[in-house]
Amino acid sequence: MQAGNAHYRLPSDLPTVVAVFPLSGALLLPGGRMPLNIFEPRYLQMVDEVMSGTRLIGMVQPALDGSMRGDGEPEICEVGCLGRVTSLAETGDGRYLISLQGVCRYRIAEEVTVKTPFRQCRIMPFLADLKEDPAAGDVNRPALLKAFRSYLQANDLEADWDSVSRAENAMLVNALSMMAPYGAAEKQALLEAPDLKTRADTLIAITEMALAREDNEFGSSLQ
Repeated sequence: MQAGNAHYRLPSDLPTVVAVFPLSGALLLPGGRMPLNIFEPRYLQMVDEVMSGTRLIGMVQPALDGSMRGDGEPEICEVGCLGRVTSLAETGDGRYLISLQGVCRYRIAEEVTVKTPFRQCRIMPFLADLKEDPAAGDVNRPALLKAFRSYLQANDLEADWDSVSRAENAMLVNALSMMAPYGAAEKQALLEAPDLKTRADTLIAITEMALAREDNEFGSSLQ
């Protein structure tokens, strides 16, 4: 896996403890790109520190059940995705605009006690994400594109179909998963899918359910 100028091939290429950024509804996948607007002081400090070190941030969602810790911070999901900061711009008003490129997913082993204002966790990386997914060739590409096209048409949206048609399966599945306007639970299901084929099948199923819901709501509104 390459992200920016860095190559990640071995367990030794990855840190054992990472700064984590809990953000609901945010889905980062290996190879995907995520823009972020950083303005909270603790996360500005986080960016400063990772830029002087690994440049890696652990994106993760708050716990789906809304549970909170005793200090008022949210509990977090067990699985997230590491992203490398590949670009950073200062806005002049105290914010950072950064771009993350997904490296690999990880499972949180434990949250560690730190003095930094941002949270840090010991992680177990999904090392298989560093290699090409053998299930990429099994993706039902026609069904995926059909579901995506139907969703866009139902919501009066457009896409760059030339770019979509040229994208390889892995890039296509992960990009569509990240773009999909679904909720936190659906995003987490896509993140935790064991392989690319399962992620594609999950995305197709979620999209078909969303379309069926919209059809039912439209039908009800006409009665």
